[in-house]
This record gives sequence, structure tokens and C-alpha cells, in this order.
Amino acid sequence: MASLKDVARLASVSLMTVSRAINNPDLLKPDTLKQVQHAIDVLNYVPDLSARKIRGKSTKLSGLGVLAFDTASTPFSVELLLSIEQCARKYGWSSFVVNVSSQDDLTNAARQILSQRPDGIIVTSMKLREIEIPELLRDKNLVLTNCFDSTDDSLPAYIPDDYHGQYNATKHLIAQGYRHPLCLWLPAESVSAGIRRDAVQDAWQDAQLCRDDLIQHNIRHPDTQYRDAISLIERYCPDNTPLFDSIICGNDRIAFITYQVLLTRGIRIPQQIGILGFDNMAGIGELFYPPLTTIQSPYYQLGEAAALHLIEERRSQGRVYVPCRVLKRDSL
Repeated sequence: MASLKDVARLASVSLMTVSRAINNPDLLKPDTLKQVQHAIDVLNYVPDLSARKIRGKSTKLSGLGVLAFDTASTPFSVELLLSIEQCARKYGWSSFVVNVSSQDDLTNAARQILSQRPDGIIVTSMKLREIEIPELLRDKNLVLTNCFDSTDDSLPAYIPDDYHGQYNATKHLIAQGYRHPLCLWLPAESVSAGIRRDAVQDAWQDAQLCRDDLIQHNIRHPDTQYRDAISLIERYCPDNTPLFDSIICGNDRIAFITYQVLLTRGIRIPQQIGILGFDNMAGIGELFYPPLTTIQSPYYQLGEAAALHLIEERRSQGRVYVPCRVLKRDSL
């Protein structure tokens, strides 16, 4: 890897001149600056920003460290990390990610991220969840997104407004004339499951409809399978005659299974059964036919809001709810 000395040698200038070209280019004559930049391009020189920052040589270097609970390994939430990176780059900040697999791993990951001397730390999660922030992070410049601290509500946290997203989508379902939905919720231990269930029940009640007409079940198996959905649909579909007129799915993966079960039985969507999803999963939404009516989980907005919170030095505390948009398509 090329060094500062290599750049100075190729450009026939001093080390100080190369340093000024990188940090204070306005101080150099245009011809000299062009000469140094040419040498940097030829050698593919990359400044060692972290080392300079530790030595206190620059006040302009700013970096975001991201502690990611499975966010970096799941394609439908990687958009959150992308937005953090893009927002940081836009404002001249750098960013790096440390993936976390469990609460027990969080303290070790926190030590690793602190060793890089970030100016701010973002804690993210693949799905909305409660976490407990380690003590060594509590006095740092910290923000949470798609998660919240289970012991301290004062920590700033940007989370999706699942409640109003589900409520508004249910109002749309009701407006389309559906009155007997089968609700296939996420596992009961999921934070989102209870929020979305409450929203449907409230929308149903506010429409002066009987809550007993809601057939509701939580999927029991891990959220990578959702095989329970098959047996539940079959239970309420004796002799291929559905006892429901629509299915409200806890997420788009459940909706994907639902499509397969219904279409295999020759049940048409939406002519016979309407389907409502949640998430608008990247790479999946385009595979539904007819296109799935769903609720947009605001992954990109969550990441951007968290990055701006640190970059703009916002002082807000507690939870900030980011809207979820209803995407009206042809399955309802």
C-alpha cells in the first residue's frame, strides 16, 4: 500500500505539502494541488484516517460505528445499513459495521467498536426488539434504531410506527368490504406481533365491527419457516371452502406461503380471498402475482434518521416513531 512518502516522492514535493493537499487544499497553489492529486491517483493512496484521528491531528474526521443485531446478514433489512452508509458519506463521515448475533455478544462487540474511536454509535436490529445497552456505552454518543432499551426509555430510539401502519391498512381492508379475516401473526414473543394485533382490533372496533369475526393465531415456529401458516389455513378451509374472506399476514413471508397454499387449492386472489402483508420485503414484493397489498417497513428512513441524529447532534430523547406507508396493490 502506498505511503505519504511515496506520494511526496512521485509529486516531487514535501510531506507537508502532501498533508496540506489532503487536509487544507485551499492553502496550495492550483498547479501544486493538481500535481499532488495526480500522484495520489496514480498510487491509489488512501489516507490512514483512524490513526490520524487517534493522534488528534484532525478535528474534521468523523466516524459512525454501527452495532448490528443480524441486520448485516438479512437481505430484507440491509437497506437500513445502506441508508446509514449513504447518509454518513453525504456529510463527509465514515461508517463501519460490527455484526452482533446475541445479547451476550453485545458487550464484546461494544468493546470492539469503541476501540475504533467512533464519534457516534448506532445500534440496529433486523426486527423490532428490546435490548439492554451495556454500561460501557451508556455515556457515549449513542442512538438506537429498530430497537429500544428495555431498561432506559430516555435513550434516543427511532422505531417503525407499526401500529398506525397496521391500523390504516386494516381500515383499507374494511373499506374494500372484507368482514371475516384470518389473522396469522408473528410468534407471540415478537414485539411487533402484539403491536400489529392491537392495531387490527382497534381498527375493527372503531369501524363498529364485531371483534369475534377476527380469527387470530400466532405462528409458533421460528420466523424463518412459518410452516404453521399452512395447517392454519387448511383448518379454516374445509372441503376447499374458506371460512374467511381475507388473510392478514404478520409479514410478507407469511403472505408468500399463503399465496402458495391458496393458489394450489385453486382459490383465486383477490376474487375469493384478499391478502394483506407487512414489510414490503426487498426482492420478494415483485414475486407476488397478483401484486401484494402490504405495509412498507421504513428501513431506509430508520437508518437515515439515526445517522442524522448523530451528525446533526440532535438532543431528542426517548422513542421517535417513523411512519409506515400502506402500499395498495391488487391483492385486496
